[in-house]
Amino acid sequence: MDINENATLQNILSVACKEFLQKGFQGASLRNIVRKAGVTTGAFYGYFKSKEELFDALVKDQYAHILEMYKTTLDNFHRKLPDEQRSCMAAYTITEMSQMADYIYDHFDVFKLILCCSEGTIYENLVHDMSQMNCESTRDFYNTMNHNGAPMNAVHPQLEHMLTSGMFYAFFEMVVHDISRDSAADYIRQLVYFYEAGWQRIMGF
Repeated sequence: MDINENATLQNILSVACKEFLQKGFQGASLRNIVRKAGVTTGAFYGYFKSKEELFDALVKDQYAHILEMYKTTLDNFHRKLPDEQRSCMAAYTITEMSQMADYIYDHFDVFKLILCCSEGTIYENLVHDMSQMNCESTRDFYNTMNHNGAPMNAVHPQLEHMLTSGMFYAFFEMVVHDISRDSAADYIRQLVYFYEAGWQRIMGF
């Protein structure tokens, strides 16, 4: 791709990002994007085959990266010794969620697209995907504690899913409601302490 083609591509992506942010994926118009980008419809289709492919180009890398970050967080936690898992959970969670927040704020408009504008795409399931990962991790933690002489109370699977989803919805409210980056650290710390107290109460650890 030569310099002019790359400039045209970046212009299309910039215009598309604004259109999706204003109207969401379903409400966004390819006709408006093409017109505002100053290209012909034929030229546009030389870069993207559909609105879905255009949206995909804007968010796919960051979507995959945040999921991989969270997977790594969970994997590293479960490599710790059982006593360390129990004692460091809050501090570890705050550190890792803060690192994810840094990445999110570095790509704020992309996550605004994912969280607020992606209905009708595969990306609308971010909270669900992360909640599923967390529920599996919670069950691993439960089994680890029980197998190492620190039995815990079982949590109803549906309640577990609802609580976990609620945590991620709350976490991503930073983006939805444009909470400043400077406020994010305190926000995350209070959120984690709130949820840790609840989990300790119902699981008995």
